Amino acid sequence: MLRAMPGALVTGAGRGMGLEIARRLVGRGYEVAIADIDEASTTAAAEQLGERAWSLPLDVTDSDAVRAAARQVAERSGSLDVWVNNAGILITGLAQEQDLDVYRRHIDVNYLGTVRGTLAAIEQMRAGGRGHIINLISLAGLAAATGIVAYSASKHAAIAFSLGTAADLRREGLGGIQISCVCPDGVWTPMIMDKLDDPNDALSFSGVMLMPEQVAERVEGLLDRPEPVLAIPRWRGQFARFFDRHPKLSLRLTPMLMRDAARRQRAFKRKVQSGKWPPKSR
Repeated sequence: MLRAMPGALVTGAGRGMGLEIARRLVGRGYEVAIADIDEASTTAAAEQLGERAWSLPLDVTDSDAVRAAARQVAERSGSLDVWVNNAGILITGLAQEQDLDVYRRHIDVNYLGTVRGTLAAIEQMRAGGRGHIINLISLAGLAAATGIVAYSASKHAAIAFSLGTAADLRREGLGGIQISCVCPDGVWTPMIMDKLDDPNDALSFSGVMLMPEQVAERVEGLLDRPEPVLAIPRWRGQFARFFDRHPKLSLRLTPMLMRDAARRQRAFKRKVQSGKWPPKSR
C-alpha cells in the first residue's frame, strides 16, 4: 500500500520553535509526529495542526523510546523522511558555581538527545538511502558563551557530532542522508521568556531577537537547499566565529561585551513591558 504522505518527526514540538517547525512541515505535506516530553502539549499541538499531525509523547533521554519513535513514524507513513532534533534545556549560571549534575543534564538532553535522534533517524533512513536530519544548535554552539557554559558546551558537542556524522555517512556512500545544523541568535521562546532579569543570559538579548516563525521559515528552506551549517542571521554567525578564532581577544573583551549585552537586555525588557514585543502577527 502506497503511503499518503512523507513522514517527519520534530522533538520539543509541543510549543515554541518546535511547534512552528512542525507547522511548516505540515504545510509542506508531511505527516508530522509532534514529539515532546509534555504529553498534554503534544496533544494540544497536534490538534492545532490538524489531521496531518499526530501526538507522540517522547523523552529524548530515553534511547529505547527514541528508536521506537523513529520506527513508529516509518511504519505509519511508510518511511521517515525528516527528523528535527529541537528539544533542549537551558540552565544559566557561572561555570564554576554550577553542580556537575547541571552539566550532565545539558549533555543528556542537548547533546545525547541529538545523538539519539540522529542515530535513530539514520537507522530508518538507511534502507532508502535518503532523508534529512535537522539539528537545532545555537550561536552558542559556534563560540564559547559566558553565563551559559553548560548549554554552550553541549551545543558545541552537538554540532561536532552532526558534522562528523555527515562526513561518516558520505564515507559509507549514504550522502543522500543530509544533516543540517541550524544556529539561530536569540529566539523568543519559553526557554528565555523568563530570563529578562537574568544577568547570566544577557547574551541571548545581545543581538537579533528572532520569533520562532522566522527560524521555522529558514528550516523549511533547508528542505530545498540543505546546508551543513545555517546561522540566523548569517552576520551573527560570522561574529561568533570571529571570537571563536580569537580567544585571547574574546577574553579581553568579555567585560565590555557583557556590559553591552546587559544594556540591551534591559532595553528589551522595557520593550516587552511596553507591549512593543512580541510583534503583532503579520
